[in-house]
Amino acid sequence: MRNTLAIVCALMLVACAGGEHDFSEANVAELHDQLQRGELRSEQLVEWYLERIESIDRAGPSLNAIIEINPDALSIARALDDEWQSSGPRGPMHGIPVLLKANIDTADQMSTSAGSLALAGHMPPADAFVVKRLRDAGAVILGKTNLSEWANFRSTRSSSGWSSAGGQTLNPYDRHRTPCGSSSGSAVAVAANLATVSVGTETNGSIVCPASINGIVGIKPTLGLVSRSGIIPIAHSQDTAGPMGRTVRDAAILLTAMTGIDPDDPATLDAEIRHDYSANLTADALNGKRVGIIRGWYGEGRHPAVDASFESSVETIRDAGAIIVDYITLDGDDLSAAEYEVLLYEFRSDLNRYLESSGAPIRSLEALIAYNRANADTVMPYFGQEVFVQAQNKGTLTDPEYLDALDTSKRIARTAIDNAINEHQLDVLIAPTNGPAWMIDHVNGDNFSIGSSSWAAISGYPSITVPAGFTDGLPLGLSFISKPWNEKQLIEIAYAFEQATRVRRPPEL
Repeated sequence: MRNTLAIVCALMLVACAGGEHDFSEANVAELHDQLQRGELRSEQLVEWYLERIESIDRAGPSLNAIIEINPDALSIARALDDEWQSSGPRGPMHGIPVLLKANIDTADQMSTSAGSLALAGHMPPADAFVVKRLRDAGAVILGKTNLSEWANFRSTRSSSGWSSAGGQTLNPYDRHRTPCGSSSGSAVAVAANLATVSVGTETNGSIVCPASINGIVGIKPTLGLVSRSGIIPIAHSQDTAGPMGRTVRDAAILLTAMTGIDPDDPATLDAEIRHDYSANLTADALNGKRVGIIRGWYGEGRHPAVDASFESSVETIRDAGAIIVDYITLDGDDLSAAEYEVLLYEFRSDLNRYLESSGAPIRSLEALIAYNRANADTVMPYFGQEVFVQAQNKGTLTDPEYLDALDTSKRIARTAIDNAINEHQLDVLIAPTNGPAWMIDHVNGDNFSIGSSSWAAISGYPSITVPAGFTDGLPLGLSFISKPWNEKQLIEIAYAFEQATRVRRPPEL
């Protein structure tokens, strides 16, 4: 954990100027209004979060969500306060603290490590495009969050939220249980009020799973809505960054700030980015919508509380005026096997390109495997790197095996969603996001038993998870899935569900 001294020094300088305030559960709009009225300064808000991080994430039974604090955060906030006074705010994110997953490049005093000691001290020469967008919007980059090392693509027995650089992130609702991954720290930090909002990344489930398990909102955008340049990759055909917040509106505000056409990412050239995703959100947006109920999601029937929560959510949506279309099945034979082949091929190619272009201390997957073997005691104390080895043994992206797997996975996932939506004239599909958090187990690894992320992840279509209930004090989420570039309607529907349920409650820390 770096820059602890910077936190302490900052707090001594301000003499706890924000001590009379409590910004727990404060949303972006509320904070913006306080800043607008002159009742709050961004510097004061950053001070409050730094103090909370020090007391909750670092001291005592730490959550271990933050891997690094930005030593420039206070000075950035101070400059943004001055700018607001002289020329007004840039927008709703002006002065709002944001945390970034530690696989997102920043050209500052923080490193981009993917949680691996192999990249300790790696400071890329340029911000990721999404970071540029956030800085342009006036956001304060508060720090970087821990993650499942290499975004959970190193071992088949990995433990979500563990990295050699950051240790094990803990679930704030029960520190013995998983935070899910790979965007573990980003979700835990928002759930525990260590930042206003955060940015995660997803290849398959890495935004929606930790968001669901930590009782917050997470948006997995359409592939290409948010730029991938400057983000340590797994696979370009599925990777995306996405916003995480305690409310749908907060996540939507952050998504608006993140989007933009990036000349270095061709997938963004056709993106429909003309929306303010937080505008016109109303509690009656479910009225008249056609909602398809996915049956046969992975793990259906395995947990009575998840089944009960899902049926309760369906009834809530029906009561809100939606037309329920039940029983939707998505045919996914051969989907997982084809996807895995794609990820292995693309990981080797994409990671090698990133390591070389960013000036990383290790320049290839082959060299990374050798580093891990040479430093196994510290880098691989719990699980190995068999996924790395499998990827290294793959060929190029012109191999027929790769091209066939890519075609198969995309065709199956997209056809299933398209056919269901078109046949039944649906606005959205829903399914439980995950089961409740399982116990952290460094011997056997993760124990995934329920999930629905693969359809949106593999197709490249958007999904959003919203808190839907609790079982034994552990959060459960509901996922909304739709066709590409339909984020605006998807967010409106998710917002209406959130307003009808309002089940989120913060963890007791």
